[in-house]
Amino acid sequence: MSVVPLDYEVLRLVWWLLLGILLIGFAVMGGRDLGMGMLHPFAARTDEERRVLLNLAGPTWEGNQVWLILGGGAIFAAFPPLYAVSFSGFYIAMIAILLALILRPVGFKYRGKIADPRWRATWDWALFVGGFVPSLVFGVAVGNLFLGAPFRFDETLRVTYEGNFFGLLTPFALLAGLVSVAMLVTHGATVIAARTDGELAERARRYGRLAALATVVLFALGGLVALFVLSGYRVTSPINPVGPSNPLGKTVVLEAGAWRTNYGLMPWMIAAPILAVLGSLVAWWALGARRGLVGLLGSSVAILGIIATAGLTLFPFFLPSSIDPASSLTLWDASSSQLTLFTMLLATVVFLPIVLIYTAFVFRVMRGPVTSRSLGKNPNAY
Repeated sequence: MSVVPLDYEVLRLVWWLLLGILLIGFAVMGGRDLGMGMLHPFAARTDEERRVLLNLAGPTWEGNQVWLILGGGAIFAAFPPLYAVSFSGFYIAMIAILLALILRPVGFKYRGKIADPRWRATWDWALFVGGFVPSLVFGVAVGNLFLGAPFRFDETLRVTYEGNFFGLLTPFALLAGLVSVAMLVTHGATVIAARTDGELAERARRYGRLAALATVVLFALGGLVALFVLSGYRVTSPINPVGPSNPLGKTVVLEAGAWRTNYGLMPWMIAAPILAVLGSLVAWWALGARRGLVGLLGSSVAILGIIATAGLTLFPFFLPSSIDPASSLTLWDASSSQLTLFTMLLATVVFLPIVLIYTAFVFRVMRGPVTSRSLGKNPNAY
């Protein structure tokens, strides 16, 4: 008799859902900083305007990275095979993301150290790179989930990855990367428009509206390609949702139209892409109508819809294998033990509310507009 009060199947589904929540949390919270970073050299034209953007992101960007750490930790502990394959196979991509993210705190701290326009311009572009590269690479990674990665397991479950970094940069993967970039630029623009004023806010609105329309077009194009052009993966052997995790204990086929399967089994899934499109259109309208909070809510809903669309379409796959479909990782064969998942769930029930409460408290304290006038009142401003 199991000492764990929850079924293994339920725990696996709960952790699949929690992983999605953590990824959406990072895209919404950390994505606002990435989006502002990409807009930094364009929406802000003067040194004063760029200082406004630095002080808009500065007080909260470190806390927003908690969601990225939680997501990586959840993959490591709840889905070890997925962590092993993705963090080793996509090693160069991960390093590129980390190096780009490192530019952001360095840019915050060092930009204002020397009052030289060339020095500051260099760090302005470093902040752009720190926003653009992670946004693009995260999207490219999601695109490769639909295409499959070139890895296989041997009979002892040792993994071999046979690809390289440039092999990840296929047309569809780059299209997914552009969806991510447009999505986060829209999100960053809504934050700037809601909390700044003057020409800076006006430029952010113009860029944000263009990005919102680009998000809709690119997302629709990517969805049509994924559903009707790409071949997808389908498990053909019986699924045992409470069985031990063994990636080689199933058979998988690659066939045309397989990524449409879940929409037939779960018609309610269509709500996810509808939310993605409606959220982007609401952000587009709100930016034009100068409805700051409505625009921010719209871009957040768009992020939720886009990530949920990808996760639901792929379900139950985490990472298909393009060279050995039987080695593909799914929810049912890539998780930790039942006891581990339950123990982690107890910790999450305790600590995730603390993270949410503290985040809400910080944003309440830091609420209000950030303008050139407010910089003069803050001796700790960047």
